[in-house]
Amino acid sequence: MAKLRLLFCKEGRAVYISHLDLLRTFQRVFLREGLVLKHSQGFHPHPILSFALPLPVGQSSRCEVLDFEVTADVDCEALPGRLNAFMPDGVRAVACCPPVHPARDLAALRCRVELLYDGGVPAGAAESIRALLTGESLVIEKRTKRKALAEVDIRPMLLRLEPIAEEDGLLRLTVEVTAQNPGLNPALLAAAIARYLPQYKPDFVRVRRLDALDPEGKTFR
Repeated sequence: MAKLRLLFCKEGRAVYISHLDLLRTFQRVFLREGLVLKHSQGFHPHPILSFALPLPVGQSSRCEVLDFEVTADVDCEALPGRLNAFMPDGVRAVACCPPVHPARDLAALRCRVELLYDGGVPAGAAESIRALLTGESLVIEKRTKRKALAEVDIRPMLLRLEPIAEEDGLLRLTVEVTAQNPGLNPALLAAAIARYLPQYKPDFVRVRRLDALDPEGKTFR
């Protein structure tokens, strides 16, 4: 048995593939490639696949992590190319290697949040949004694991905010947020803007994961 970690991108139309459908997609891709995966025990065994941090539907990423185990030796260098021959549009394997850290050590995510305005970026939006996000607290309504709404201060989960870039019709925020325990969905930053700065509420929001980081701030492997 060998534990392996696949790094992959999820972009384009693939952002609308749900977590469970993506899991089934990888099961089919591995089967077509001929990989023999470790299976669970019991009456209904299934391949053991685990995403380190499932991506919300509608968001794109270039740093997704999938862990799995194989029962025979695998050429990790060649595997991504072989898998990509069977991948759907928008899903692309980038690298394969033995895990360096356990999934619980995925500490932070570097993300890009784009705020799009149909009528152009309102005057003063960038400065006001930066002041809001860098304040002492940022309380919003957040759905808990039990599906209830609760008031949560997400400011401690926003670890870093780079200078806000303004382009034609959009503001680009590059942020570093906690990944888990607790983690912050960067889309909630747009929800905070809508709550506290309704005059700067965007018409559309795009979120993209740029990098997954370990506790030392290095790329997670």
